[in-house]
Amino acid sequence: MAIPSDWWKTFFNGVAVEMWMQAVPAERTEDEADQLVARLGLTPGATVLDAPCGAGRVALALARRGYDVTGVDWSVEFLDRARATPGADAVRWHRGDMRDLPWRGQFDAAFCVGNSFGYLDDEGDTAFLRSVAASLKPGGRFLLETPMIIEALHHLQDRPWWQVGDIRLLVRNQYDAARARLDIEYTFVEPGRITTRHGTHRVYGYAELIGRLERAGFQVEPSVWTRDMPVATFIAHTPMPA
Repeated sequence: MAIPSDWWKTFFNGVAVEMWMQAVPAERTEDEADQLVARLGLTPGATVLDAPCGAGRVALALARRGYDVTGVDWSVEFLDRARATPGADAVRWHRGDMRDLPWRGQFDAAFCVGNSFGYLDDEGDTAFLRSVAASLKPGGRFLLETPMIIEALHHLQDRPWWQVGDIRLLVRNQYDAARARLDIEYTFVEPGRITTRHGTHRVYGYAELIGRLERAGFQVEPSVWTRDMPVATFIAHTPMPA
């Protein structure tokens, strides 16, 4: 299937946003926020960047804990949902391309979670990592969560499906080894309507992604990771001044 490289610009609206808004239980969001606080070593009042932030579920949870949070996303509809959420004024919301973040040396920490790394092409992924590195203060920490290639393929199902509220999502996966990308057909089934969209996701090897982080200016901290985990979490930080 031929999928435009900028598929993500038009994917996150309508039924896709509606389903994602319901997909994650509030308890899981609170647990994710607690883990981010611990793994990023956040101190009271720390400045934190969430990119991309979607509808801001994690950004809002961190803001409720007293952190100074900025959320970035391309989807107007996601950001509208974020701004309409109680407590949204505690977060700075910014619409923009994650490859071109406008801040320099402003944040104590940043994170990218929720399977949202790898939407771009290889050059775009590198540009995003460099942009995050530039936005962090010296010694700033970055948490990146993303699937790893061997484990993702081990767990991959050709045609899985999920039920979220009254929306059923049917997925058709096709892995292209030459591009190291997972091409995905999403079929959203609602009462009286069926919508089909397409996306493509770059899946990295462990050492490959460490190298990409290092070339972007990060120092990657040692991590514990086992082969039965389809998602790996990387902690990296920008260098301290000599």
